[in-house]
Amino acid sequence: MSNPKRNEVPVGDTWDLSSLFSNDEAWQAALPELEACIDEFESFKGKLGESPAILAACLDHDVKTDRIAERIGTYAFLKTTEDQSNSIYQGFTARYQSIASRVGQAASFIRPEILGIADETMQKWLETEVLAPYRLVLQRIHRYRAHTLSQNEERLLAMQSEMAQSASKAFRQLNDADLKFGSIEVDKGQSIELTNASFSGFLISPKREIRKQAFHQYYSEFAAHENTLAATLAGSVHTDVYYARARNYPSALESSLFADNVPVAVYDNLIAAVRDQLPAVHAYFDMRRRKMKLDDIHHFDTYVPILSEAATHRSWEEACALVMDSLEPLGDEYCGVLSQGLRGRWCDRYPNQGKQSGAFSCGSFDADPYILMNYKSDVLNDVFTLTHEAGHSMHSYYSARNQPFQYYNYTIFVAEVASTFNEQLLAEHMIRHATSKQERAAIINHEIDSIRATIVRQTMFAEFERKIHAMAEAGEPLTVASFKATYGALLRDYFGPAFEIDEELQLECFRIPHFYRAFYVYKYATGLSAAIALSQRVMHGGSNELAQYLGFLKSGCSKDPLELLKDAGVDMTKPEPVQTALQRFNELVKELDQLL
Repeated sequence: MSNPKRNEVPVGDTWDLSSLFSNDEAWQAALPELEACIDEFESFKGKLGESPAILAACLDHDVKTDRIAERIGTYAFLKTTEDQSNSIYQGFTARYQSIASRVGQAASFIRPEILGIADETMQKWLETEVLAPYRLVLQRIHRYRAHTLSQNEERLLAMQSEMAQSASKAFRQLNDADLKFGSIEVDKGQSIELTNASFSGFLISPKREIRKQAFHQYYSEFAAHENTLAATLAGSVHTDVYYARARNYPSALESSLFADNVPVAVYDNLIAAVRDQLPAVHAYFDMRRRKMKLDDIHHFDTYVPILSEAATHRSWEEACALVMDSLEPLGDEYCGVLSQGLRGRWCDRYPNQGKQSGAFSCGSFDADPYILMNYKSDVLNDVFTLTHEAGHSMHSYYSARNQPFQYYNYTIFVAEVASTFNEQLLAEHMIRHATSKQERAAIINHEIDSIRATIVRQTMFAEFERKIHAMAEAGEPLTVASFKATYGALLRDYFGPAFEIDEELQLECFRIPHFYRAFYVYKYATGLSAAIALSQRVMHGGSNELAQYLGFLKSGCSKDPLELLKDAGVDMTKPEPVQTALQRFNELVKELDQLL
């Protein structure tokens, strides 16, 4: 029962990338078109301050170039994720990145020249018709005045783009292609390969010995490579700190939050709100221990449903049907488009050897919004993952059809609202249609664990990121020992004094891919908090609430994230959304305790 090779996977279970390019030859034929854009930037260099027309023409060319590059880069990326060990598509990615780096160098004059235009002049120009499509773009660029360097300095930073990805690429290759975890015997004479994709399946096994073996066997491989993994993570952190300092930000955190115009207080308030509710989280773990009749509780006991005997099995088609039924409140258009995509070939469905672990949605302006899955029919959470990624894809679908290219690509901050919103509808649907007390308890159990994983766990990750970047900024060494000590202290805080923390769990900080995209994970927590509020508005509201939510999906990045959410009906500058989400967590825990 090992994973098939990529060429052994049925075509119908894979995505159809023809909306990007019909085949590899068509992709290669498009490269000269992108390269031809490079020299044209030179005709605008030094002239952007001459007139609104020249500035608009330059921005038109920049958008045209980015649009071509997006198609080429998306295809190369998606082909690489199919099999991380495939050197042909590694080459595709390298070729694209090389050209993209040259594009970045050629266009590096644009921001400094725009910022060199006097404020009074720019204000007048922004009122002209020719610059109307770029008014918000230009206003956002001017926000970066204090963080944009001279033309030569910007060129040097652009030349470093490939090099800056080295730590992340090394981690990906090690984690997805080189690490081998062996197999686990699940029945007499029957073994299953332990992989990044199958690990979560083992953790929901009703057999504790299997969960325990999988946990220790999995982390033993990370222990064997902990020095390499610490070096790659430290390299990524130092890269973040370097770029923040180069661009005159007070910290890497503030550099990351700047693009979304999110105050540091939003980040800090999230951590404070979750920490304030940790006693309730600790109480949940104790309730889980009691209901599972365990003397002590370990990390490998926290993912298995408490009602272990309630096994689930849903084929891909059954999962799609369940997801579509739950999304009926979003209307016929939303459901019709998504149903065709999920049952068609938007999705790369199942695991195969070398395939990137986890799941993601990858939307682009000119193509279908693709979804990578590693779907397993016996893992309930994979149904929630499917509707989660579908939420991203429909966000991309609506934004691309309602915004121009320069405003369609929504930020991650709001993306996590669209995805977890769908999860809320699925959970409510399954709880409402439960046919027994046991089934209702099982779904509530899942919903509790989802809130814990998305708000509490991701907030712990966010706090870890803040701490390790602050350590680097203070000149403290980032080593195996310092990473493990920092992460271990957080584990003790978040899991509580009665929780048995295995020593290997400190190695978890070395296997989280999101840590190579710093200060990303907090958006999962804020996103779910907003999604809980918005989903309640849509389910219990009328056509106006639905229109506001669909309007949010159509808005792309046409406003700052906090403004978009206010328009949809939730204010994330206040603590109430996070508090409301954690209050729901407490209520669900109490109901589950009574049901069991």
